[in-house]
Amino acid sequence: MTPPLKSKPIRTALAWQALATVAIAALAGVWAGGHAALSAALGGMVTLSSTVVYAFVLGIGQTASAGASVVTMLRAEGAKILVIILQLWLVLTTYKDVVLAALFAAFVITVLLFRTAFLARE
Repeated sequence: MTPPLKSKPIRTALAWQALATVAIAALAGVWAGGHAALSAALGGMVTLSSTVVYAFVLGIGQTASAGASVVTMLRAEGAKILVIILQLWLVLTTYKDVVLAALFAAFVITVLLFRTAFLARE
């Protein structure tokens, strides 16, 4: 079995998320300045790092049976959600000049782009 971080679906999702993060940060920078660009970059990075955690947990889980695979996927999704909550809390409590529109636009778009993993074939 290919390690999840080396699988084409995960790499495709990460590539699209990274590209969207850069594009949204650039647009936010033009639209509202440096704090908006940084906020958008942070929003995208929350999703990128949670995708890496998802792949890592998926890679260390059991896949011997269908039931074990489902448990592994649920555990990976739970870890991803936990990372998202913790990182959003960290950004919102420490970055006083955060531009919420840019942060959440990048976050939501990159979360939705995770679904591109289902379109990529191994």
